Order: sequence, then C-alpha cells, then structure tokens
Amino acid sequence: MGVQGLTGFVEERGVFFTELRLRDTKLVIDGSSLYHGLCLAPDADFRRGGDYGALAAAVRDFFGALRACGVAPFVVLDGGRGAADRKLPTLRGRAAEQLRAAQGLSRGAGGRLVPLLAREAFVQALGRLGVPFVQCFAEADREIAGLANRWGCPVLSLDSDFFVFDLAGGYCPLSHFQWRSVCAAAGPQGRFVPARCFSAERFCRHFGRLSTALLPLFAVMNGNDYVGLEALEAFFSKVRLPRGGRHLRLQGLLRWLAQFAEPAEALDSVLKHLKKHQREEIRELLCTSMEDYAPSEVNLEDFFENGSYECEAARKAEVPQWVLDALAKGELAPFVINALILRSTFLRVQVENMQRPSAHGTALPIRQVIYGLLLRASHGTEDASPSKQTNELPTVCEFDRCQKTLKKTFVQAASLPPDFCDDRFPLDKLMEVNGCHNRSQLTVFRE
Repeated sequence: MGVQGLTGFVEERGVFFTELRLRDTKLVIDGSSLYHGLCLAPDADFRRGGDYGALAAAVRDFFGALRACGVAPFVVLDGGRGAADRKLPTLRGRAAEQLRAAQGLSRGAGGRLVPLLAREAFVQALGRLGVPFVQCFAEADREIAGLANRWGCPVLSLDSDFFVFDLAGGYCPLSHFQWRSVCAAAGPQGRFVPARCFSAERFCRHFGRLSTALLPLFAVMNGNDYVGLEALEAFFSKVRLPRGGRHLRLQGLLRWLAQFAEPAEALDSVLKHLKKHQREEIRELLCTSMEDYAPSEVNLEDFFENGSYECEAARKAEVPQWVLDALAKGELAPFVINALILRSTFLRVQVENMQRPSAHGTALPIRQVIYGLLLRASHGTEDASPSKQTNELPTVCEFDRCQKTLKKTFVQAASLPPDFCDDRFPLDKLMEVNGCHNRSQLTVFRE
C-alpha cells in the first residue's frame, strides 16, 4: 500500500524518530521493500536488464551485517493481488509508469526499473543463505505488523503504511537503516546497526490527544492505494484546514481528528459533510479500507515454526493446500495465484526494443499450459449449454505492452491431453499425479 505524502511529512520532522542501536533481536523484514531497495542502488545500471550477481552479493552482505550484530531476520513477501483485486487501478498506473521508464532506458536515457527477475533472484539468495522467509497469500502488510507485534520486535520496510500501524517494537525505515556501517560499541555489548525508529504513539502525542486508533482513518482520508481523495473532496472543501501545501493539510487533518475519542465518532462527523446519497457508499469504502490496518488473524509464527499456516482468505477462495504451501515457501510465483483466483495477471515490463513485440510473447505457450492446468477444474462449470461447456477453454486477462502502450489481452488456456480433461486429476490432487511424463509437465509451475 502507501499513504500519499506521509513519508515526506514524517521525514521533515525528525522528532518522530528515536536513534536505535539494533542488536540481539528478531527483525521482521518487508521483503518487497528490501529487494526493491537493494536493486535500485544509485550506482546500478538498469539499461541492460539488471545485474543479478550484484543483487545476490548485496543480499549476502545485508544479512551478513545482521548476523554480525546478533539480529535474527524473518522476511515476509507479498503474494498475489487478493480475491477482491481492490488495487487493480493502482497497479495499472504503476505498470504504465514502469513502461515509460523502460522506454526511456531503451533509448539510453536515465531512469530506474527493477529487473525482470529480481524477485526470483532475491528468493533464491534467501534460500542459499538460509534466511527464514514466507510469501503471503496476498499483500503482506497486516501479516508483517501482526508477526512483529507477536514478537515485540521492529519492522524494517520502506512502506509509509507502517507509520500507521501501531507497532510495539516500532518501525525502522530502510532509508535510515545503516547496515553498511555496522559499529562496534565500547564494552561488552558488541556490534550494532545504527538505525532510526518511528513510534506511532510518539507521533500521536505530537498532535495533542490524538489516539493511535484514529491513524487508519487518517490514512484512508488522506488517500492510499485503495482510496482516492476525490471521494472526500466535499469534506475537505467544507472543513477549514490549513492551506499552503500538502504537508500543512496533513497536519491540519491530524489536529482535526484529535478532537475525537474514537474512529466511529470521527467517521460520523466526516459523513455529515457529504451529500446524503453518498454517505453509506463512502462509509463502506472508508470502513473497508481501515480494515487494512487492523491486526491480521493470520499467524505467520506457525509457518516459521512448523512450515505451514492457516489462511482464511485462501480457504474462502478454495485454494488447494498444496498451492498455498508452495506459495508460502516461494516455490510458486504470485502470478499463479492471480491467474487461479482472478484469471488476470500483469507481465512485468522490461528494457527492450519498444518497436518490436513484447518478449513475453515467447513464453506464451508455457503460460497457456499453466492456465490450462490451473483452470481446467472450473472448465465447463458456468451456465451454458453442454456443447458450449465442452468446446470453450478458459481465458486469462494478461496486461502486457503493445509497443509503448499498456494493453490487456485475453489469452486462451491450452487444450490439455485427454488424461487431464476428466475428473481424475483435480487441482487439489495435481501434485499426486504418477509418472515421470506427467510430473515433467508440472515443472512449469515452478518456473
């Protein structure tokens, strides 16, 4: 996720941070933020598709620095887009931005773009180093916050949403985490990583009686990846908040919220400024978005102790247990879950000749087989005549570039061999298929 303008607002006021000497503790790491941060180093060359050797070396050095300070890292990665797919408009916008960056880099201009296989290289490096990690079913923010609070340790990330979560051990922004400058303390305490730690409670004290319980409402009213500001323009036009810049409005909104004891009271006051026919729709939008900052019921500690965990969202989506387990271990890419649940996937932009067809076209037959394996279980279950059910194959919406434009294309799943088209191989039993020939077909899931 991400709260618009909040990072700059907090950074302007150093009073919200305390200096921290990180040593001898657990540390929950937002894996997506970390590999993006390690990839986008100032001296990296993005014009040739990325240097995976340099990324692997940076990952090794990073976790070597933590080990030297007695820090036990636990990496949590985002998974798919989630069954509700609420973030689709934001993801389309980001994909368009990445396409523009790739276009500039392909012409020799400056710019930054995460390499195509950076995530896979990062996961492989974690495995080689023996660093514990888990890949969530959907976006991982709530699970990261829940795990850190369970252990009472800090969160390391570069996501402004962690300014909103009430974290017992605080939030360490990656931008203030000086892992390349490990220091040795005088005396027996040993080495430490110099860092800065943000506390939501300290932040709220700066704005009078503001309760940390009101921060989620502040985040969604200010605009994040799920809620745009357009929905609340009527409120902002009627409530007198300071003018003269985005940060002044942020500060004014925080002080306005400080007059309320709890979120429900503040929300009612917000809705009074809107037209009556809009109120229930906006109430539902804000309440749903505020839940993104509520404690997660998922207990990732189970995964790090036992190798698996319960996920209610996956159960509701009827995801087979072997798929969830393989996703959690990083053996399946998030695109598999997106294809299975949403029948939709984004193909990552890369630096290439924009006048030629997308390089992703070369792997289209492989993706079609994957779609066939994933979706044949639901093939023919929709209301249609028997003949139509038999002849039509499932389709998946792929977002890819067409020259310099992001375009969606509906791709038909492959027609599988007859053995796979009956009821003997449902998806939940797919990994139990016997025979070397059939097992060789399943390796496409892990690519």
